[in-house]
Amino acid sequence: MNIDFSDLKKLVEINSWTGNKQGVDLNRELMMAFLSPLGFENEVYHREHIGSHILFKSQHGENKPRVLLLGHLDTVFPPNTFESFSEDEEWIYGPGVCDMKGGNFVALSALRRIFADNGSVNHIDILLVSDEETGSDDSKYLTQELAKNYDVCFDFEAAGREHEVVVARKGVATFYIDLVGKAAHAGNHYVDGVNANLAAAKLLIALTELTDLAQGTTVNVGKIEGGIGANTISPTSHLAVEARFTSEEEKDRVLADIQHLSHESWVAGIEIKMSGGLQRGVMAANHQQTKLLARLADVLGYALKTEHRGGVSDANVTAAAGLVTLDGFGPYGDGDHTVHERASKASFERRIEEVYKILLSYQ
Repeated sequence: MNIDFSDLKKLVEINSWTGNKQGVDLNRELMMAFLSPLGFENEVYHREHIGSHILFKSQHGENKPRVLLLGHLDTVFPPNTFESFSEDEEWIYGPGVCDMKGGNFVALSALRRIFADNGSVNHIDILLVSDEETGSDDSKYLTQELAKNYDVCFDFEAAGREHEVVVARKGVATFYIDLVGKAAHAGNHYVDGVNANLAAAKLLIALTELTDLAQGTTVNVGKIEGGIGANTISPTSHLAVEARFTSEEEKDRVLADIQHLSHESWVAGIEIKMSGGLQRGVMAANHQQTKLLARLADVLGYALKTEHRGGVSDANVTAAAGLVTLDGFGPYGDGDHTVHERASKASFERRIEEVYKILLSYQ
């Protein structure tokens, strides 16, 4: 297969850092220009402060499975940090080439082949959101609602090293905890102070002890800050906490325990305020995925390898909403979220061919 990467180059050279609304919207408009000639209509979900989300819609027949392709428009690189596109014999380099403009390009290329063969694309819609890299705090509610309308979802995050598709991802919750005490001179009025840092230290230990590695559960206090100086009892402290879990049972346990710990009196006189909560639910392997993988094996003539990942994606959202979901249909690459991001040309060839055959089977 001789792949023309010029349209991927156009996508990559648009800075679409999540915080760059103009760039993210330009990326969306370019995808509109690519997909409209294939017969897709679109519905834009306008947003004021972040890029607007978009759903591309095809024609759906009665009693036909409805397929949702899932991707995101944003990347992690602010303007003037990493914006170039380059290639050599084996690799494509640039922001988003594997996470996930490269994945969007795989879906686009497969759909173009289907349109060339059939003259139309049917039973397949594409949702591209604008805030995945910052947690999908806005788009997850839209994704949850739209998931109810489909029978199967394929997410185009990067493939595994051996082109594994993803059947499970940990869920994640993020909390921000503020502790307020009372300042006092540490030499002259030690007993008059209420030490927020001391309370935070005790709380940090208790939170960390919620970790259960045997269950795949981790609780990490990734940031702690507070105080004024060595000679002052700290009046404030702040914790940033992340929890990850692989099952609904562990999710419920950890979230409940964090709530309980945030109401404990770690030091007399301390006030605690907490914000945040569940960001993305668990994507757990299930029997419906197994049936879908068997169907795909019949279509392709071989079984796709599978893997579990600790990182999250919008596949967590559709899976938690009850939609049978497989992830990792983008190209294999590495260095994502760094200036060394790259994606394999051979992987693009394989994935486009696989996705073409899979989506063709739904026509």
